[in-house]
Amino acid sequence: MDILMGEVLIEQILVYGTVFMLCATTVFFYLRKKKVESVVVEQKVELAKEEGLFEPVSLYPHINLNFCIGSGACITACPEKDILGIIDGVATVINTANCIGHGACFHACPVEAITLKIGTESRGVDLPHVSETFETNFKGIYIAGELGGMGLIKNSVEQGQQAIENMIKSKKSSKEGVVDVVIIGAGPAGISATLAAKEHGLSSVTLEQDSLGGTVYTFPRSKIVMTAPMDLPLYGKAKLFNTSKDELLQLWKKVISAHDIEIKEHTKVESIIPTEDKTFKVITNTNEEYVCNNVLLAVGKRGSPRKLNVPGEDSTKVAYRLLEPENIQNKKILVVGGGDSAIESALLLKNENETTLSYRKDKFARLKPKNREKVHEAINDASLNVIYNSNVASINENDVLLKIDENGETKQLANDLVYIFAGGELPTSFLEKAGVQITKRFGYTIKSH
Repeated sequence: MDILMGEVLIEQILVYGTVFMLCATTVFFYLRKKKVESVVVEQKVELAKEEGLFEPVSLYPHINLNFCIGSGACITACPEKDILGIIDGVATVINTANCIGHGACFHACPVEAITLKIGTESRGVDLPHVSETFETNFKGIYIAGELGGMGLIKNSVEQGQQAIENMIKSKKSSKEGVVDVVIIGAGPAGISATLAAKEHGLSSVTLEQDSLGGTVYTFPRSKIVMTAPMDLPLYGKAKLFNTSKDELLQLWKKVISAHDIEIKEHTKVESIIPTEDKTFKVITNTNEEYVCNNVLLAVGKRGSPRKLNVPGEDSTKVAYRLLEPENIQNKKILVVGGGDSAIESALLLKNENETTLSYRKDKFARLKPKNREKVHEAINDASLNVIYNSNVASINENDVLLKIDENGETKQLANDLVYIFAGGELPTSFLEKAGVQITKRFGYTIKSH
């Protein structure tokens, strides 16, 4: 009996010991794998800091480390590369400057550990005052889309619709001869708001200083602008994946035409004047006047392109956006800037033209990974000439003059066309004149659970 008991004990020790060893080995390799992955992410973070990509430039995810459980759902949901990673079991941001603000990580987090913020403790961002209902500090004036901090097309479409729904809830009574809402801007937010107003029976006028599509219209024809479905008023769910600018514009035109909606293009709003009876008088550059109950500002954050203020910049060969690059051939072109818009434009122009890119710094920073890879390929195969540490000194009829910062020398380039991508300026004076307050926000929460 004792021998039998001993054999059973030995067998149990062997079985449990084997199971324990298997479990211990599994845990060991799992922890080692996680440690290796953490080290890789740490290296990516350090590289992002060196390249200036760690600090966000617009909307970005902020992670509450007290709540994060390291599920990785946010990383899986993000369609961009290396925006988020896991270090020692909790999420961290990496190339935050490349975040495009779609908020997929925000919705994917199972423990609501992510909020969407704009600005950091050291770098503030000018933003107008906008409530959760998209109404500004001035009652009756609403803001949706990029101007309020949420720039992605899908977000802007949602906000345009929600702003109209909140106007209805405000119960501002209709008046004879008074339009329910004047919508300024026919980009994603403006078009969505226009369709929502029609859907809810509100009278509206939509004014666009350029062309239908707003900022989207200025993108190259083949640029991918939508990567996820969206709900469009009067249309329903638009199942858009890898959708180009041209396809999106055609969809908008189809819905607008089907519902007999008019967009007044090439009409710039000069002023918004509040009246004593709590309506607004909207005056355009064509001297048209509209009296309305509400105003929805659906303009871009960059109200007007930033100028270089150099001699010759008013020349007809200077442009601040690239339209139909496929029609530009056999030209000597200078592209000015070092951001994604400048890089993408230079890459589109380089094959059919002699293209030079002028950038004021010694290396590119804050580029999307694909753009960074492509521009370096173009530099290496000599299909694109890049002049770092350079600034435009003057633009002349047949050439441009660049000042090279390294030695103070100037360089003269034969030239037919100049494209300037120096960013844009918030339409601060226009907004403040209408009574909307602008504040520099540091680490401001745009969206939280």
